[in-house]
Amino acid sequence: MNYEPDPEEQEILNAFERGELKSVPDAEQKIAEAEEAARNTLNRMRQIQLNLTERDYHLAYVKASEQGLPYPVLLSDIVHKYLTGQLVERGLSGI
Repeated sequence: MNYEPDPEEQEILNAFERGELKSVPDAEQKIAEAEEAARNTLNRMRQIQLNLTERDYHLAYVKASEQGLPYPVLLSDIVHKYLTGQLVERGLSGI
């Protein structure tokens, strides 16, 4: 079976063969994040209504902006990580 790359794929392949591509720092983490994102896109999403205080909304908005994300994506990620045990409480000393 022959596969012909499309023009964009061919451009990437040519750059790779010329040695023009460089690995990013923490490439393995980036790959893991991309894989998780791909898995998450395959999951059926449900919309919910979430009431936040003005302060929490503002903090979420600022944190999301710092990461280049829409705040609903950040909040969804936080909920997902908490529910899957990837996010743990450190205590209430920050309040």
